[in-house]
Amino acid sequence: MRYYVLDRGDQLSIDLSQQFHKLAKERGLQLDAESPEIVVSIGGDGTMLHAFHTFIDRIPELAFVGVHTGHLGFYADWKAEELATLVDYMCGKEDHHPHKPRIVKYPLLELEIHKKSGTSSHIALNEFTLKGVDGTVVLQIDINDETFEMFRGDGICISTPSGSTAYNKSLGGAMVHPSIEALQISEIASINNRVFRTMGSPLLLPKHHHCDIFSCREQKLMLTLDHNNYPIDDLISVRCQVSEKKVSFARYRPFPFWSRVRSAFLI
Repeated sequence: MRYYVLDRGDQLSIDLSQQFHKLAKERGLQLDAESPEIVVSIGGDGTMLHAFHTFIDRIPELAFVGVHTGHLGFYADWKAEELATLVDYMCGKEDHHPHKPRIVKYPLLELEIHKKSGTSSHIALNEFTLKGVDGTVVLQIDINDETFEMFRGDGICISTPSGSTAYNKSLGGAMVHPSIEALQISEIASINNRVFRTMGSPLLLPKHHHCDIFSCREQKLMLTLDHNNYPIDDLISVRCQVSEKKVSFARYRPFPFWSRVRSAFLI
């Protein structure tokens, strides 16, 4: 099996990465930075986001595995002390019995960003946010090409089901099982009074629906794709929809979504 490792860069994650390479070499796994079958993320959820965007052009061809070394690792199945067991599973043996991973696929968010300076397409694993830099942002929200609302406030967050447990949750959004192919629209500190009105609650859009966010005036904005920030002062609109692509995770043992939620937030 061909593999690659990305670590968070702290000493523990670097040490675990080196240990992983040693174990993998002993068990016959092949290090391949160009075309790995499995990408191992050692760190936290931010490390997994970095791994995802590093290999975003090869998403249909590989699967990810997370090793948790931080405070909260929602994407991670494995702890630091379980590294040798993970390598045993990856090389196809655990207690001398063949073992193949179950590949689970999560929906992704597809964005088409239109600016005066050009158009670009992007994919997000967790979420996309659009916020004002100098104060209140004014945005028009369309759903399926019909005007839905005029938004005034701090910004808008569009999340995937797997990303629904991240920033979206802190905004009062619902946690959505990744088997549901949908995107979620959550408001960030909206202004609601007798003059300005918004829906004021999160919305779920199914696959094949889309929303467009239009910048209604010249304004300095901060656009965030997962962990990457992009300042923009010439935005026209952003189209958001569920991507045709999906991200794959290699599950070598059961860890259901709701068990992850309980482990992350309740235990």
